[in-house]
Amino acid sequence: MVQFTRKKLDSLTLGERMKKIREERRLTLADISKGTKIQAKYLQYFEESEYMKLPADVYVRGFLRSYALYMGLAENNLIKQFEREKGIHKNIKKIVDEDKIRKPIDFSIFIISPKVVVVSLITLVALGSFVYLYLQINNFVSTPRLVIIKPINGAVAEGISIAVSGVAEKDALVTINDQPVLVNEKGEFSQDVGLKDGLNVINVRAKNKFNKETTQSVSVSANFQPTENQPDRGQVGQPANSSDQQNNPVKAEISVAPNPTWLSVEADSSLVYSGVLDPQNVQKFEAKEKISVSSGNGRETFVKINGKDLGQLTSSSAPAKDIVFDANGKVLNK
Repeated sequence: MVQFTRKKLDSLTLGERMKKIREERRLTLADISKGTKIQAKYLQYFEESEYMKLPADVYVRGFLRSYALYMGLAENNLIKQFEREKGIHKNIKKIVDEDKIRKPIDFSIFIISPKVVVVSLITLVALGSFVYLYLQINNFVSTPRLVIIKPINGAVAEGISIAVSGVAEKDALVTINDQPVLVNEKGEFSQDVGLKDGLNVINVRAKNKFNKETTQSVSVSANFQPTENQPDRGQVGQPANSSDQQNNPVKAEISVAPNPTWLSVEADSSLVYSGVLDPQNVQKFEAKEKISVSSGNGRETFVKINGKDLGQLTSSSAPAKDIVFDANGKVLNK
């Protein structure tokens, strides 16, 4: 008698899986949105399996990579499951749409001869080929459109970040200081960019599918000095004019190894960096009171405060959230 082995199949969809993990960790969509910089509505579309409402696949894969880094999951498994389920959704939608547009056969009163059919097909093919070649050649030789709406060149900012917005060619890959940003169906984009004290050069690049690039740069001067009516803030629970705080800014150097790791940094409660940091890069930040660090992998994230090497952010490879440092390099309790 042949015996069969029973195997329990995991029937959870990607959305059900993401929702289950989030609820098990007692996180809200807003928590994950803040940690990954993915809009909450896109996270909800994932959980409800409404894939047709998501942007282009290149951005969705970026979302899933950031999500996997933040939640400590394998990004390849998430991406493969998304691609498989989206393909199923497309096939189902195609069948439903075909059923809706079926109409009774309407025979024309005109007699269509084989000669008419051949001539019509040749004309259509020739016209279609001409239009296609024209569009392809035009796209190949031309650079993509890119317009920076704000900030204007030479602008002065009082804060530690500034909003960069503009319009690019539809479906172009847009980066600001080599960090990819989301472009909507109209080609519009907007992203907050962290600033350092003094002169900052912001580079915006748009690349089309033919690898043709357009690059524009704007210069922004940042002034972090407090005004007469806005004194410098001291540490929590201490006077705002504390001489110790004024003389001891927090200077952080953050690196990752050996793998690229998602990182989010806040200086004095203002977001100054969010993105995937490469192992060969070191990011430097400065704050007056405190610096808060979140990472997709605490064990692979390394911190120096005011020149003192503090080593790993945490001893665990799980995501680390809101680890706060003061000028002495001591971890503060939030």
